[in-house]
Amino acid sequence: MAKPSAETVEEPFSTGENFAEMLEESFRIVEPVEGSVLKGNVIAIENDLAVIDVGLKSVGRVSLREFAAHGEEASIKVGDEVDVYLERYENRHGDAVLSREKARREEAWTLLETAFKETARVEGVIFGRVKGGFTVDLSGAVAFLPGSQVDIRPVRDITPLMGTPQPFQILKMDRSRGNIVVSRRAVLEESRAEARAELIANLKEGQILEGVVKNITDYGAFIDLGGVDGLLHITDISWRRINHPSEALNIGQTVNVQVIRFNAETQRISLGMKQLEADPWEGVEAKYPIGARFKGRITNITDYGAFVELEPGVEALVHVSQMSWTKKNVHPGKIVSTSQEIEVTVLDVDAQKRRISLGLKQCMENPWETFAEYHPVGEVIEGDIKNVTEFGLFVGLPGNIDGMVHMSDLDWHRPGDEAIADYKKGETIKVKVLDVDVEKERVSLGVKQLTEDPFEGRASQLKKGKIVTCTVAAVQDKGIEVEVEGVRGFIRRGDLARDRSEQRPDRFAVGEKVDAKITSVDRSGRQISLSIKAREIEEEKKAMAQYGSSDSGASLGDILGAALSRVTGKKSAEKNAEKDEEKADEKPKTGASRKAKTKAKAKTAKKAEANEKTDETSEADGQEKGDAEETKDA
Repeated sequence: MAKPSAETVEEPFSTGENFAEMLEESFRIVEPVEGSVLKGNVIAIENDLAVIDVGLKSVGRVSLREFAAHGEEASIKVGDEVDVYLERYENRHGDAVLSREKARREEAWTLLETAFKETARVEGVIFGRVKGGFTVDLSGAVAFLPGSQVDIRPVRDITPLMGTPQPFQILKMDRSRGNIVVSRRAVLEESRAEARAELIANLKEGQILEGVVKNITDYGAFIDLGGVDGLLHITDISWRRINHPSEALNIGQTVNVQVIRFNAETQRISLGMKQLEADPWEGVEAKYPIGARFKGRITNITDYGAFVELEPGVEALVHVSQMSWTKKNVHPGKIVSTSQEIEVTVLDVDAQKRRISLGLKQCMENPWETFAEYHPVGEVIEGDIKNVTEFGLFVGLPGNIDGMVHMSDLDWHRPGDEAIADYKKGETIKVKVLDVDVEKERVSLGVKQLTEDPFEGRASQLKKGKIVTCTVAAVQDKGIEVEVEGVRGFIRRGDLARDRSEQRPDRFAVGEKVDAKITSVDRSGRQISLSIKAREIEEEKKAMAQYGSSDSGASLGDILGAALSRVTGKKSAEKNAEKDEEKADEKPKTGASRKAKTKAKAKTAKKAEANEKTDETSEADGQEKGDAEETKDA
């Protein structure tokens, strides 16, 4: 085989480029790594997506929402250079998967790690609520804010803090897990300690300061005095009544306050706003004299009355008892309403206690005075029974008032508990006006007074000291109840007999008739008192006066025995004479018989005279015997 000549050898293909340099340059170009942050250019905006070129084979699309802050709109436009995070080279559509939010998070994490190492503060925005706390946006990185780290004091409502940039202190962070824990309280305590030291050093009671309303509660508001908070109690906000501090204050409002109290040990500051204004209670006694009438607006209604605002800062109480003449035990809300303008009368003023008592009913006509004027005592009127109670009846009267008929004024004869059973609610009855007490608002009525009192007519015949025959009506342990000519009377146990052994009520029976002496007549109590014992003593005195005396020495039994013997002897002689006459009448009426009859009469007469002499002799002997015994004793 013949070798080619030197002239026929072909030279290699030449492009004018150095292949070694090209190879070296290809090695220097580093392909983007997934999970890294790249710079890209916005080449187009399609609907709500931004098309970004990051130098790959394909472009990526990112939602416009990732370029906007919380609550704001995206301000990106074509040609802007932005940092994006490469998640994957391409998706199923062949586009690069990019994220602006993750890019910001990566940037933020780098800055946050530096701040955490240097214990520096970071700025964030509270944008959400989660279990146990809140979420905070730290320039793209999401951190957790525990509820206990929101403020120095517990905050019920953090709505005013949300969406507002706040300084935070990073307490803990873990990039591998993506956890960040921040605290707002640590920042406040640090700032508070610095400002408190300066402010407290110059703080004095009575000092006027400017502050900002930091928080509002049901009992007051916290005022930021520039590093230290003070409490403005609801009662120190205004002289007038306010139901909630939000009626006079708003969060973020700048106010002037006065230091009322300052405790250096606890470092608590009490503030006041109303102290910067004139006290409306000064000279209140001269402005509102007792008895004068004023108009006011009802600000509050309670169970015991209503508060009326006479002027801004001056409130007075209308007690429920001073609201109506006739409506008793009614809630004040059924008589007046909130914000209603009414006319009132000043009843009492206590400037020291800041109290004014008002009356509403005093501006109206008093129905009790009207009733007393048109219905004098003794007048008979009609009314409906409003209520039946255990002690009487309540009757409706003209003027929308009620009068009472006591159970004792229902019937002259029957007890009240029996008579009240005849009446029912709603019935119309006639009553008599017995008494009208305007001051106590009472009208006393009577039913039995419509007829004449039977006691007065009969009691005039029953006088003290008279002995009457009465009928036992009831037997009680303390005595017996009797009836005398239609009038009730009572004999006490000690007046049932002179002898103690006979002073027993069970000796008597209902319906039995007894003689007794009237000892007293009680017209007010409508009852008479009697005594059997007094009757027996009176009869004894009469017997002593008629048949002997206590000085003779003879006992009452001796005197009564002698008197009884005389009476018995006379009666026996009369009976014997009558028998002799009857026998004489049965025999023939001859001269001898007439003589015998005459002799019998004479004999009977002599016998009677002899008996009388015997009695007189026995009485004389008894008297002499008594005189002898008295002489012996002397």
